[in-house]
Amino acid sequence: MMTINIVAVGKIKEDYINRGIAEFSKRLSKYCNLNIIEVDHENIPKNSSGQADMVKSKEGKRILARIPDDSYKIVLDVKGKPMTSQGLASSIKNLQVQGRSEITFIIGGSLGLSEKVLNAADYQLSLSHMTFTHQMIRLILLEQVYRAFKIIAGEPYHK
Repeated sequence: MMTINIVAVGKIKEDYINRGIAEFSKRLSKYCNLNIIEVDHENIPKNSSGQADMVKSKEGKRILARIPDDSYKIVLDVKGKPMTSQGLASSIKNLQVQGRSEITFIIGGSLGLSEKVLNAADYQLSLSHMTFTHQMIRLILLEQVYRAFKIIAGEPYHK
């Protein structure tokens, strides 16, 4: 069974998002081992001009420390490549065929990801051209991963 890791900056505070995450985590348990790994966010100084790189660097070190070495790394980044749900399913299936047993999706904090994390990625994925909170992205990603496993299994899922 494949392992899916989600390494994300910060904790989810909104109850409705936590309920959605719990629901998709439960549904995914049929298809994969799921690990959600939260790393601490870095407090953004009030006078933060010029300090964004420092914040992303500190968060990036925490992220990189939590990624298994042999895992296929996919960062979520607005500048990444878009993919359809069918495309994500095909990508996961192709990784399985290649003998990969672990995928790690990486979600940055409110300022995004450091260059070091972006450069460590095997793939940079954009879920949308729209901007979402990183908390919402975690829920949207889980739904898309669930949809991908349903597609791979040939099971129906509403379109």
